[in-house]
Amino acid sequence: MRRKVIAGNWKMNKNPEEAKTYLKEIIPMVKDAKSEVVLCVPYIDLKCMVKHASGSNVKIGAQNMHWEEAGAYTGEVSGSMLKSIGVEYVIIGHSERRQYFAETDETVNKKVKAAFTNELKPIVCVGESLEQREEGKTKEVITRQTRLALEGLTDEQVENTIIAYEPIWAIGTGKTATSEDANNSIKEIRDEICKIYGQMTAERVIIQYGGSVKPTNAKELFTTSDIDGALVGGASLKPEDFAGIVNY
Repeated sequence: MRRKVIAGNWKMNKNPEEAKTYLKEIIPMVKDAKSEVVLCVPYIDLKCMVKHASGSNVKIGAQNMHWEEAGAYTGEVSGSMLKSIGVEYVIIGHSERRQYFAETDETVNKKVKAAFTNELKPIVCVGESLEQREEGKTKEVITRQTRLALEGLTDEQVENTIIAYEPIWAIGTGKTATSEDANNSIKEIRDEICKIYGQMTAERVIIQYGGSVKPTNAKELFTTSDIDGALVGGASLKPEDFAGIVNY
């Protein structure tokens, strides 16, 4: 049976002192969680978070990484750098990275491969825009993004990739896909993986939902057949809200 993974994405929020205070609050709130708990935080918070989360069940992830190990890439951080300070997870291909920073399906694939080279667990984001949804292109978009993100990976690597289905129109808008719609889209992603890598691999891949997940809708989403947790944005910034989702 697939485990649930609840990951918080802080985006560009909280300095190290704020992060430290947050951890002190959240750790006792989620210590008995059955789901895996991950916090993906800004680069400046990573070392502090890894240190102060040590010994707890809270894992720490980055929000992005470069595909090269080193070089003339001003402002970038490599997978080996993340690994060196104890980071375990990394978000790759978030819609905001695609929209604002020219992330492409090709660079997403390069980053996923680099994550595995450095023994990091990638959380790969896929999702359609409102325009694409209204044009009936949801399946086409999310299956293409999934296929290209996983291109060239081994079966074992695919099994250890987390896919986060995040309909762009639902991120930070307060709008949430119905549990049925979200589950159906995630089934389509799983079916695409099955076509390429086989049913056994597809059944083992963790696929999250993301897009205005809150304590009030978490249970409805997570008790569906194919939704394996969530990538949580705004609600992850408040310990009590994030704990409410983790302990759904």
